[in-house]
Amino acid sequence: MFPTENLLLIAATLLLLSIIASKASGRLGIPALLLFLIIGMLAGSEGPGKIYFDDPRLTQLVGIVALAYILFDGGLSTEWHVIRPVFSKGIALSTLGVLITAVSVGLFATLVLGFSILEGMLLGSIVSSTDAAAVFSILRSRDVQLQGELEPLLELESGSNDPMAVFLTIGLTQLIISPDGSLLDLIPLFIRQMLLGMIMGYVIGRLAEIFISKINLDYQGLYPVLTIALVMLTYGATASLGGNGFLAVYLAGLIMRKKDFLHRRSIMRFHDGLAWLMQIGMFLVLGLLVFPSELVPVIGTGLLLSAFLILAARPISVFLSLALAKLNLREKLMISWVGLRGAAPIVLATFPLVAGVSHSDTIFNLVFFIVLTSVIIQGTLIIPVARLFQVYGRTQPARPRYPLEFIPTASPDSGLVNLEISAQSGIAGKKIVDLHLPETALVMLVNKKDKFVIPSGGTVLEAGDRMMVLADQESIEAVRSIFSIPEAGETALEKPLPPYPEEDVQ
Repeated sequence: MFPTENLLLIAATLLLLSIIASKASGRLGIPALLLFLIIGMLAGSEGPGKIYFDDPRLTQLVGIVALAYILFDGGLSTEWHVIRPVFSKGIALSTLGVLITAVSVGLFATLVLGFSILEGMLLGSIVSSTDAAAVFSILRSRDVQLQGELEPLLELESGSNDPMAVFLTIGLTQLIISPDGSLLDLIPLFIRQMLLGMIMGYVIGRLAEIFISKINLDYQGLYPVLTIALVMLTYGATASLGGNGFLAVYLAGLIMRKKDFLHRRSIMRFHDGLAWLMQIGMFLVLGLLVFPSELVPVIGTGLLLSAFLILAARPISVFLSLALAKLNLREKLMISWVGLRGAAPIVLATFPLVAGVSHSDTIFNLVFFIVLTSVIIQGTLIIPVARLFQVYGRTQPARPRYPLEFIPTASPDSGLVNLEISAQSGIAGKKIVDLHLPETALVMLVNKKDKFVIPSGGTVLEAGDRMMVLADQESIEAVRSIFSIPEAGETALEKPLPPYPEEDVQ
């Protein structure tokens, strides 16, 4: 047993290496999650680190906790108005698509690789879902820009398809352990898990946003701690009742994001950092658990399964589940490619290990190999494939991100207006002090060609500048009247803008 100080030193070293690896991943064109796995493997008993770790039950616990917080952060950072247009498509992919993938891989493993039908279906179920951690981290990087509805659709799918994979994995594991069971027994299990998951997620999400705003804690630092407890409560209570805890935490985060609540921005930032910590910790532990020497015997079988999953099972599931969707061939092919497998399948592979299912070691090693190939091949080639299918690049310019956190006051009358200086206005070329704004109106930031300036009265406004003005409702109307242009056929100064980005200012 390592002394406490040595454990802390090892943990800190691995975390620092992972953070450095995440920085290097962008320049190398390699997904950061792959580097986290490699660091874990190198730290393991067969690597230079020589850390012996062989505890599937502890790995499963770490994985479940990490996935819960990653999914909650995914829901909390997903804007409802963005996913609403793709909601039906995303649900089709996360339910029917997962089922088709599981059946396709299961039949392939049974007919070609000699697995029993239940073992093949179990393997297919484990690798049936795309991984939220992998998809979120890759799609939200600066270099990946997909057109149209592709990004929100892929994020919604990856955040919502784990519950279906968990259900199939648990159900088939139980069938293998208890041969007297029937596939029909999975129907009531499915209904109970999904129904309870949706109800608990919705109810706790709604109650959480009210509770956070009303509790009025004396210390602001306790609000993130409160949400940590709420995530554990959501997953634990739902799973204890027989529901799907992963669905509940994702839905709770999604429901909370729809409403304003106290300290939302700081809570979102906290959970973004916590999700990264969970991703790093989970991949490091998974890397420690695997023994690279045991992957060698499954290379041939693993390559066959990986090829079938990437080139056949995933495209089949996408085209069938989105058969009625208004997406062109190139978009469906791109969705098929971004079917990244990550930590979730490896965590699910620990369920048969813990349950003592026969050949569970082989299944775990195969799943780990499939994840490696998926992240290496699909993850690193997302941008070239997007360019090949002509879906790379945003159709609209990215919204500016302001280096400011605005916490709402108790008064509902205060707000922000985001104004753009028109070239036709008489304000262009004037100083802020010459605008004679109301005393209660505060110009907080000026965006000059994506460079942010903290303004003073002498700041000169130019055409194309964006001003962020904080004021109460009465002063906002006065500001708008000052920024209006006399009726002489000229265009309005205040350019119509979409609602101010929620992730930037609240």
